[in-house]
Amino acid sequence: MRIGVDIMGGDFAPEATVLGAILAHQALPADVQLVLIGDKEQILKILARENVDAKQFEIVHTTEVIEMEDHPAKAFSAKQDSSIAVGFKMLYTKKLDGFASAGNTGAMLVATMYTIKAIPGVIRPCISTELPQYNNRSALLLDVGINPDCRPDVLYQYGVIGSVYANRVYGIEKPKVALLNIGSEDSKGNLVVKSSFDLMKDSKEFNFIGNIEGNQLFGNCPADVVVCDGFTGNVVLKQAEGVYHIMKDRGLSDEFFDRFNFENYGGTPVLGVNSTVIIGHGVSNDKAIKAMILKTKDVIEAQVSEKLIEIYK
Repeated sequence: MRIGVDIMGGDFAPEATVLGAILAHQALPADVQLVLIGDKEQILKILARENVDAKQFEIVHTTEVIEMEDHPAKAFSAKQDSSIAVGFKMLYTKKLDGFASAGNTGAMLVATMYTIKAIPGVIRPCISTELPQYNNRSALLLDVGINPDCRPDVLYQYGVIGSVYANRVYGIEKPKVALLNIGSEDSKGNLVVKSSFDLMKDSKEFNFIGNIEGNQLFGNCPADVVVCDGFTGNVVLKQAEGVYHIMKDRGLSDEFFDRFNFENYGGTPVLGVNSTVIIGHGVSNDKAIKAMILKTKDVIEAQVSEKLIEIYK
């Protein structure tokens, strides 16, 4: 297995990304090769300072960086020797099994759609996040940012995609899928949600259990997969991050709420595309980069993309 890591992506790159790659390498099995994509001189300097043998990694030199403030589409087109552009070229040509970056999210999404592309039959790819639950369980929430406006057929398809992910990554035999709504009753919601409910209620493609409300998302969620539009999902995601930071600011520590810390998850996969792409948080430190790389390995091994290709072929 070969995992590409964007060494130049993120607010603290290349320091945090190289250190995170070192931590990940120590945790990965011997048959996983990390390919560090970025400025070779800077990568080698950090590895030497940490007394790490550079031969443990493959290093692909690049000369350009897509900055966080760059326009995603313009930068991806203009900076063809950037770490993101080169990473996606390698992914497209099967030189990588997966690619992970904490860099410019917009550029990552543009690159995904212009290179490896959506799986034929998938209307709109999405990104997801984990919802911490009791007993070390997690539920999956999607979409959390790509598509702020969704049609009912798109939300229905998220039920399929989320169910496949929960089965392949979480190992749940028949994942329970719910629709996030302002009430649990069948008649609640706006026009899009009510129409989505009508599509989902008789689905044979996933195990739909109905509507759930926001106060059911954390702790003891009745569903394994929660479907919503990207606007709503992003609000939920940022709220969860905010709760964690409030507790830390107030000097409160709790094992459950520590699971709201994004560093423990590292990144989120782009689901519904032809290969494994993981997007990390821009403020990722070395611990978060390590988690992002380990997440990439898990998603590759779960063959989520391959399963969705099989469903929609």
